[in-house]
Amino acid sequence: MAIEIRTPLADSDLTSWTLALNTGFLRPPEASKEDVELRRAQTDLDRTQGAYDGDRCIATFRSFAQRLTAVGGAEVPADAISNVTVSPTHRRRGLLNRMMDHDLRAAKERGEVVASLIAAEYPIYGRYGFGPATWVTEWRVDVARAGLDPRYSGPADGGRVDLADGDEVRELGPTLHERLRARLHGVIDRSEVWWRRNTGLQPTPSFPWSEPFYAVYRSPEGTVDGLLSYTADDRWEAKRAQNTATVSGLIAVTPAAERALWHFLLSIDWVMYVNTGLRAPDDLLPLLLGDPRAAQTTTCADFLWLRPLDVPRLLTARTYPAEGSLVLELRDRAGLAGGRFSLEAGPDGADCAPTTRAADLTMDIAELGTLWLGDESAVRLAALGRVTEEREGAAALAERLLRTARRPWCPDIF
Repeated sequence: MAIEIRTPLADSDLTSWTLALNTGFLRPPEASKEDVELRRAQTDLDRTQGAYDGDRCIATFRSFAQRLTAVGGAEVPADAISNVTVSPTHRRRGLLNRMMDHDLRAAKERGEVVASLIAAEYPIYGRYGFGPATWVTEWRVDVARAGLDPRYSGPADGGRVDLADGDEVRELGPTLHERLRARLHGVIDRSEVWWRRNTGLQPTPSFPWSEPFYAVYRSPEGTVDGLLSYTADDRWEAKRAQNTATVSGLIAVTPAAERALWHFLLSIDWVMYVNTGLRAPDDLLPLLLGDPRAAQTTTCADFLWLRPLDVPRLLTARTYPAEGSLVLELRDRAGLAGGRFSLEAGPDGADCAPTTRAADLTMDIAELGTLWLGDESAVRLAALGRVTEEREGAAALAERLLRTARRPWCPDIF
């Protein structure tokens, strides 16, 4: 019997799809009625695919509309890909190839500029034209070694840190996050469902809810410029606290807010260690400490991957710090976004269009996905052989045009 790929519209199909998803992610192989109903309510089934061997789903795939911040603060429409699994009984049969090809072609027809995903495994998605565009770092801080003033009692700038609850976070958080998204490249939008789910108002059966602590930073003028959520364990040894606070989210739109929230967390009584959660690799935290060695790196890994779908729109959406002209030859095995393109860029804007001029740089479409948010070096990719310099100095010019002073960051898994 041939394996059919279809949209799981029927209840039985969606139940089987949910079971396959849980199986692929090594969760308990079950699909409750509540889980299936919630998935139907929150999922765009027109953008959901399942591979079925008879009545049994053996591979899953879905996408949804996303807004992604480019360098400079503009947003681009993205095709966000998630819930990709293939059951261990049906690997190496081209199922992901078929579902990915269908989704990317549909996304291009809809006018989405780029596809995005969080890669669970590094080697999978490069062959589909995705490149790692942001990275994350996680630190474990030994508070006793951090070297911060033990007499700390609040921000020195006249601002304040206040505890909050879920209702306040749902009220204040969306506006704060939109402010962050307007200033930091790599950030994606958060839906109302995201805020309800991540403040316990709408928990999912697969992830039991545990209420965190919340804190907000208010500037001297009273505006909310930062938000922190964290959990803490309760561990003692020989009547000495050994507790760890774990950050589940910290967003800040000013350096003052970011510094204040870290300092607040690192000064809580009985907290001896802090797990920072996944942060931008150039986060302020280690250098905020009197002894940066107190922050031990526990994770350093790729995070958000991007796949260009419309090169001219992608390159004109972002800003550039200098004047420059480049001709890019982009190879795309899927035939979705390849070709030769002329980029004329500068602080006042950019133009990009197909051209017949000789190429300055040649690369696969995935490398453009890696370079677009400014995190990677074109010179380094050339040294690796992943970018070919057709004109001397072209890689250095791409470096000046594309790299950013601060690294991009995507705070959210999707």
